[in-house]
Amino acid sequence: MGDVLAGFHAAWEFESDSVLIRYERGIRTPKLFQALAERRVPLAALEGVTLSPGRRGTVVLRAEPRPGADPLMEAAAGQLKEHSDPYRLVLPAERATLAEYYADELRAQLTESGPAERHLVAAPEAPRHFKAYDGKASFDGTSVHFRWSWTGASTAKWKAGDQRFQVADLGGVEWRSPEVFEGHLRLLHRSPADGRTVQPDQDPATVVFGLGYGPVHESLPFAAAVLAAVRARGSAAAVPTTPPRRRDPADIAERIRHLGELHGAGLVTDEEFAVKKAELLAEL
Repeated sequence: MGDVLAGFHAAWEFESDSVLIRYERGIRTPKLFQALAERRVPLAALEGVTLSPGRRGTVVLRAEPRPGADPLMEAAAGQLKEHSDPYRLVLPAERATLAEYYADELRAQLTESGPAERHLVAAPEAPRHFKAYDGKASFDGTSVHFRWSWTGASTAKWKAGDQRFQVADLGGVEWRSPEVFEGHLRLLHRSPADGRTVQPDQDPATVVFGLGYGPVHESLPFAAAVLAAVRARGSAAAVPTTPPRRRDPADIAERIRHLGELHGAGLVTDEEFAVKKAELLAEL
């Protein structure tokens, strides 16, 4: 097609076999978009297109990626907030007719649907790094290195020492957004020793996020890059295939106590406290 449709924070260029998305740089542009800069999405990676009313006199054109086609979206696992969705293009309402035209043109070219057998959208390139609450994480394309901090790391992590994980030994990545309680990035071993669940702050294969540490625009591309490297080596699924064992009641009680302290300090809302407490109790 070759045409360009420009919206707020991004512009889509429609090509014969792909959509090239260029993200703007600016104070109001989501930081994740700025970090991604540009993405080429093959049409084979898409299974649908929607156009819906947006907020404050806007319309939203959204491409729907196939499950497993994009390592970034696979790592995000549905946790991205709406305004940070890289597949949304927000336009003024007066351009709705033009947006509908491009939506129809794009739909007509989509021939694939359902889970993709491999990643079709390029992952963020290595090397990558970011600072978590309890350490620094770096990825050079073949291995991940966790270097613990003096102020944030638990005793268990200090005893284990700094960690280096080869991609060949990994089975996937678990990313929990730093915008939610207990956000973290956990590396999943290809052959886990057992089914025990280790708390993120005690697990040497996990870095823990915190306020201002491990922001989405740094930690999510990092997770996507590692996940893509793992999959490129023919690794297994990016999430554990065996259910975790139930936690020790004493551990649950300690987590609820800590959660209560955060709630009392105003760092966790009433709703977040209730939801997380229910999740912890359900693990008994």
